[in-house]
Amino acid sequence: MSDADSFIDEVTEEVRRDRLFAIFRRYGWIAVVVILAVVGGAAYNEYSKAQETAAAQTLGDEMLAALDHDAPADRAEALAGIEVDSPGREALLAFMTAAARADAGETEAAVADLQDITRNGDLPEIYRQIAGFKALVLQSDTLSADDRRMQFEALAQPGAPLRLLAEEQIALIDVAEGDTGAAIDRLQAILQDAETDAVLRQRVRQVIVALGGTPAATLGRQQG
Repeated sequence: MSDADSFIDEVTEEVRRDRLFAIFRRYGWIAVVVILAVVGGAAYNEYSKAQETAAAQTLGDEMLAALDHDAPADRAEALAGIEVDSPGREALLAFMTAAARADAGETEAAVADLQDITRNGDLPEIYRQIAGFKALVLQSDTLSADDRRMQFEALAQPGAPLRLLAEEQIALIDVAEGDTGAAIDRLQAILQDAETDAVLRQRVRQVIVALGGTPAATLGRQQG
């Protein structure tokens, strides 16, 4: 390469650098903003995670402290005094408070806690159904059999997550009304259902026997 060619290359390189610096001076702020946004976003995410973890730990500590009380009424009062900042945590706290109040004999207050969950549209449907189911069970002595039957039937629709448990409760209403045959038929259907778990299956067998019936063979045994 001649000295002339070398000189031209050096000049060309200088021109490129000058253009690059000029572009950076003109548009460099965009890169700075992008970098700050990326770094700031990552920092905010880490901060949010840390805040969420701290809040969860604080809630857990407060719940454990509340559950340390021996008397159910004291546990309920302590749980009711805990403040939460999300619908999910509010539902968890309401379930625990309702359980403590039920243990303390404060049935109406426990039902009110559970009904608050059923009316909270920000919660998943399963939370609301569990709360409704528990509230109905607690009202076995205060709500008419017809009202309870109607509401349990709504929970026993095909595909509903609490379908089998609701069917069991309807069978118990049949028993209370003296319709043993209907109760046994419903319990036998639960026994034959492929979705019935071992705990519910055992409980249903015991009730059928107590009512004077003979538990039908399960589908699994028939196939075996």
